[in-house]
Amino acid sequence: MTWSHYVEILKADNDLEISFYTRQCEKENWSVRELKRQMKSMLFHRLALSTDKKGVLEIAEKGLEIQRPEDILKDPYIFEFLGIPQSQQYLEGELEEKLIQNIETFLLELGKGFAFIARQYRVPVGNRRFSVDLVFYHRILKCFVLIDLKRGEIDHGDIGQMNLYLNYFSKEENVEGDNPPIGIVLGAYKDQILVEYATENISNQLFVSRYQLYLPDEKELAHELEKLLHDSDNAI
Repeated sequence: MTWSHYVEILKADNDLEISFYTRQCEKENWSVRELKRQMKSMLFHRLALSTDKKGVLEIAEKGLEIQRPEDILKDPYIFEFLGIPQSQQYLEGELEEKLIQNIETFLLELGKGFAFIARQYRVPVGNRRFSVDLVFYHRILKCFVLIDLKRGEIDHGDIGQMNLYLNYFSKEENVEGDNPPIGIVLGAYKDQILVEYATENISNQLFVSRYQLYLPDEKELAHELEKLLHDSDNAI
């Protein structure tokens, strides 16, 4: 890493963040610009809040180790680079188009290992034709990653449709050496209870997550992380 990398990393608030961003720069060869973007989007906090205290300490010490499908997920994903105001009305197709136009930054937000395959990937089932919004291949997990974008709140029907896509890819697109595909339904809002009921007993690797069109609140995320670490200490 360059001196400029270290200057940026040392702006972090605590030793855990400093260690994490140092490891990630080494693992993913981020440029200074990419590092600034990841720190500004609070990547460490977003990843840390999806785990427990042990997981927080592990990613701080080692960086993010991608070994399971869950390791590639974020909640929320941050799409501030699209420049869409919160109040602006937009269509799912427009969101997809802007992500493709900003594919380099989009891949940075998705994380290491993603390779873009296609948009509006056709899925013929019987006499009907469906389309997956975005298809990637993950070179570390060795599997397809399907992403369906939803402008508003995710519905149980969206989850069922993604399950159909995953079944199709497993049978028709996978070749020898491919692992089962991963599906991510990505919307602006999600009802956690609905998601739990809709995904229960689904054997495919199907996940539901949110995206934001604006940067997260730094103080709020820092408070949530501090609370997680504090509560974990009290539970011991």
